Amino acid sequence: MNENETITVTLTLDNDEELECAVLAVFETAGQKYAALLPLDENGEDAGGQVYLYRYIDSKDGDPDLENIIEDDEFERASDAFNKWMEEHEPETIDLDGLD
Repeated sequence: MNENETITVTLTLDNDEELECAVLAVFETAGQKYAALLPLDENGEDAGGQVYLYRYIDSKDGDPDLENIIEDDEFERASDAFNKWMEEHEPETIDLDGLD
């Protein structure tokens, strides 16, 4: 994977709708990893600017897994850590142009 290539994942929502998302970041806070996902439209572009946060788990088979964040305090902690991550990275380093 080259430096400008964006990793995407497909989420299956509660209503069985599938949603393609760009992985903006995987970051850690309080000993737990989290993933920040940006939903994409059918053209692979930002679908509205809302970022989804999920708990990031390294599964036993080596593939990463995502879990919902249920507790408000955990979500607030993850959100604060993501906001700090965003402040530390220049906007131009998050290149969503040319997503496939």
